[in-house]
Amino acid sequence: MPDPSAPSLASHARQIVLLRRPTGVPEQSCFGYREVPMPTPADGQMLVRMRVASLDPAIRGFLDDRPSYLPPVAIGAPVAGMSLGEIVMSCHADWPVGTLVRVLGTWSDHFLITPDALGLERVVPADTVPLRAYMGALGPVGLTAWVGLFAVAAATAGDTVLVSAAAGATGSTVVQLAKAAGCRVVGIAGGADKVALVRALGADAVIDHRACADLGAALDAAAPQGFHVYFDNIGGPTLDAVLPRMREQGRIAVCGMIAQYNDADHPHGVTTLWQLVVKRLKMQGFLTYDYADRLSEAQAMLDRLHTQGQLRLIETVQHGFDSLPRAFIALMQGQTMGKTLVDLDCAAEC
Repeated sequence: MPDPSAPSLASHARQIVLLRRPTGVPEQSCFGYREVPMPTPADGQMLVRMRVASLDPAIRGFLDDRPSYLPPVAIGAPVAGMSLGEIVMSCHADWPVGTLVRVLGTWSDHFLITPDALGLERVVPADTVPLRAYMGALGPVGLTAWVGLFAVAAATAGDTVLVSAAAGATGSTVVQLAKAAGCRVVGIAGGADKVALVRALGADAVIDHRACADLGAALDAAAPQGFHVYFDNIGGPTLDAVLPRMREQGRIAVCGMIAQYNDADHPHGVTTLWQLVVKRLKMQGFLTYDYADRLSEAQAMLDRLHTQGQLRLIETVQHGFDSLPRAFIALMQGQTMGKTLVDLDCAAEC
């Protein structure tokens, strides 16, 4: 039976559903709004009220009808995405009402989960930190940055680290973590505002790929001896330019391929992969939860650096459930900086 202490709920839940698959950058017409009867948890289930929604480039891949690490979103179904929410009804003793959780849910203001839901974690926020930070640099974004930089690429003090999409959610966090670890950091970003942000985060050099006629020459100028580590969020032609400029025994952590998310039918053919042999490089794709045994270590470092003022929370925040598609489209158009979030808390909406 549901927990009798659960608050009274509306009769219906709201959802943002996929009406048609995008071609290129998603448009508002790809998404629709609907109301469904409020779900009721069965034995072993919990009902979560979304409080913060995470907008991530990976969602774009779920909208295509093609294999990925998650099944594609069906036409007419709510879009999948990470949420930070509060359990408001529970039929599981280990997950009582009032528990704050991070979990892969759907674009629904209320949705059901079970304890084996992907990415499910309890969240215990500090009193002085906004809740939404635990979906950003103090949450999955920070954990992803830490895993890629330290667990995969094994960055250490003195390394020269290159970060693409350095003004984005993960990239901006990687820049700060690498600086805190004693690395020399070079960022790649697009546009004067993003370049200024990456410089303000402590990068030693920043390349504006939109104003750069020759990316290879700019990389050579920023790091004449090459790069020990490349944190790749982009793939595509940028990866082509970087590979010959890695140092021997260099490490490449492949976090994302933003360059092809909006055009997955025409992926860029990387022509410099021979450099993996020439330079004896390690190049590895990863998912954060492949390293579940390291996440407590990662979280401790993120919390410590934030407390010490060495990890800023870079966010683009919209408010209200209806703004989910708009926020996601802005992200995929490259209009946002830092972590893109939608805050559903009433205090933020009012």
